[in-house]
Amino acid sequence: MLTEQGAGPLSVALVGTDAEASADAVDAPGVHEIVIVPSPYAHFEAHVAQAALEGLIRVRRPAIVLAGHTSDSLGFAAAVAARAGVGFASDVSGVSWGESGVIARRRCHGERLLAELDFPCRQTVLLLLRAGAFEPVGEDGGGAPPGPAGRRSRGPRAHGAPRAARAAGRRRRHREGRRAAFDRPRRRVRRADPPLRSARRADGATMSVSGPLVEAGWASRARKVGQSGRTVAPRVYLALGISGAAQHLAGVSKAQTIIAVNSDPNARIFDVAHYGAVADLFEVAAELERQFG
Repeated sequence: MLTEQGAGPLSVALVGTDAEASADAVDAPGVHEIVIVPSPYAHFEAHVAQAALEGLIRVRRPAIVLAGHTSDSLGFAAAVAARAGVGFASDVSGVSWGESGVIARRRCHGERLLAELDFPCRQTVLLLLRAGAFEPVGEDGGGAPPGPAGRRSRGPRAHGAPRAARAAGRRRRHREGRRAAFDRPRRRVRRADPPLRSARRADGATMSVSGPLVEAGWASRARKVGQSGRTVAPRVYLALGISGAAQHLAGVSKAQTIIAVNSDPNARIFDVAHYGAVADLFEVAAELERQFG
């Protein structure tokens, strides 16, 4: 889409020890070049990704750099933008290209408003895209103009001093169960309330809520967790139907274990959860009633 609007050809950069092997997965119509950046580390390291991206920006000076709004990208993208002096926006849900350059759109004020951002006097803009906000490109490349698709080149090698090793392996995330629509009518929240109360009585848990439930009058503001509410640090945080907005996650970042249940497999809560299930929260609540009732 951005290429059609005049942003220029599309290049894809792959960083890692297996970057070459992954190139075929992104070798699609509309991709003019695939840049391979070798890394000495088998797992993701933020300082390596930062060094690679800084090198690519310095050498190639792209108009736009796109990455996913993930826990990995949040570990290095802002630092890249600050050091390189480029425009930056995270959690972006819409992008377009016009006469004045790139326009980014993102939700703000608790998802109630849509902000439109431009970046005057910035030669390069780095954007982190919200998962699930954009339709995948079709087999025809989404109408992108033809080019030397699949041309591969080698970018700057990603170096970096060794740092404390991460825990062996990435945190396991279990996503299972059937997909189900999340319905918000008041009657369904009332239906789920008794099981949740039973679970609290059984193990001494405390119920907290996100902003929308407080605004709807379903819970008191004293129970709100997030940037504008309380900060909690439980041993286990069970997130039922929590989408994973940054404002809410700010209040639960100190939880030792986060277990997420959401019917949307692309919900951002899964990016930070230690364990997760794609399931109907009301079915899970009913099972809690059977277990603890």
